[in-house]
This record gives sequence, structure tokens and C-alpha cells, in this order.
Amino acid sequence: MARPALWTAILDSLTGDIATGRYRPGDKLPTEAELSARFGVNRHTVRRALQAMAERGLVHARRGAGVFVAAKPTEYALGRRVRFNQNLRAAGQVPGREILMSETRLADPGEARALGLSPGDPVHVHETLATADGAPIALGVGVFPADRLPDLPKALHAFATITEALAACGVPDYTRASTRVTAHLATPTQAARLRLTEGAPLLRTTSVNIDADGVPIEYGKTWFAGDRVTLTLDV
Repeated sequence: MARPALWTAILDSLTGDIATGRYRPGDKLPTEAELSARFGVNRHTVRRALQAMAERGLVHARRGAGVFVAAKPTEYALGRRVRFNQNLRAAGQVPGREILMSETRLADPGEARALGLSPGDPVHVHETLATADGAPIALGVGVFPADRLPDLPKALHAFATITEALAACGVPDYTRASTRVTAHLATPTQAARLRLTEGAPLLRTTSVNIDADGVPIEYGKTWFAGDRVTLTLDV
């Protein structure tokens, strides 16, 4: 019988390492030099095995950073009630949130129009990095009417979720009035924060949330890492 190609043995070994949890989603694999030493082959053979793993969706390469174990995309439902923590817990993942920026400034024309304000009215702007099981999956910017919600910045830092912060400020419930999804390429800053390569595909949602009386209380934009999130329409 013909001897199997060396690269297939490396493929089987690394695939087994991933299956047994030696390398978990998001982990960086050893370098080509380290794998060459481990298996006693040249880098070309290692590279062929890694290429085959990438074709199967098991790993992905980040230019200048290395080869990483691919994570199963998070199912994120877009419906009238979109709750980040609930979505991730429903997918069996642990949600996380890091506040990147929080400020109060004057609304630009687009923000004012979306929130039913006059241009120049004050708004709270809240920028966050969302994670699932510790891996970054989305960047979000929420814009809120400052006159109606004067204590919101403090609440956003005090509570784990935007839903809890709004409830503490007198908005017990809210729903999604509209959502628009567009495709974009990651800027250098977005790529660094999401641990992607510059130009990686992103899915951006632009939405307006309203309270029980139909009054807008949030205008938001979220950039999801295209290879880590699957957006689904909940009708």
C-alpha cells in the first residue's frame, strides 16, 4: 500500500488536538517552525497541512499574527426584542462587555433625525466591545437622548447590560423599531479591537429602539466580525 503523505498525518494529528480540546476556539497554533520540529518535517509540509485545515474551516490565518483555531459562529437573532446577553446565553456562550468610550456631546443631524431630536441637542454616546466566551465579536456605539436620560452614563457603568441601565433610568422595556444590515471592511482600529486583519469582512447593523410609547430611546450601530457571527431574522 502507498504510504500516506506526511502532511495528512500532521492534519490528522492537529485535528485530533482540536477535537480533544488541546487547542480551543480562538487559540493560536504553534508556529510553522515549532510544528516542523514537532513532526520532523519541513515547513512546506506543515504549510500544506495548515492549508487543508483552513479549507475545512478548522483554522484561519491572521497576517502577521499566526494561525488560530476557528470558532463556531455565534447565532445572533435580530427581532423586536434584541438582547445581547440573552442571545449569547441561548447559544451556550458567556457574554462579556468592555466599555471603550462614554461621553455626552451634541447630536449630529443623522443622530438627531433618528432620535426625533433637534440638531445640536445633547446625547450620550456609549461605545463598547462585546465578547463571547472571551473572544471579541462586535463593536457597538449607542446614542441616547441626554435630556430624557440624564443619569444614563452612570447607570451604564453601574450595570452589566444596557437593558438594566435603561430600566434604572425609567425605561422598563424597549423594542427594535428598525434594523438595517450592510457589509463593510474592517478599518485598522476595528481590526485591532476585534483581533482581525485589516479589511476583514464585517456586518454592520444600524437600528432604532423605541420605548413602550413608540418614542426613540436609542440609535445604535454595531459592527459584527463576519466570521464569528451569523445574523438571523426572528419574525
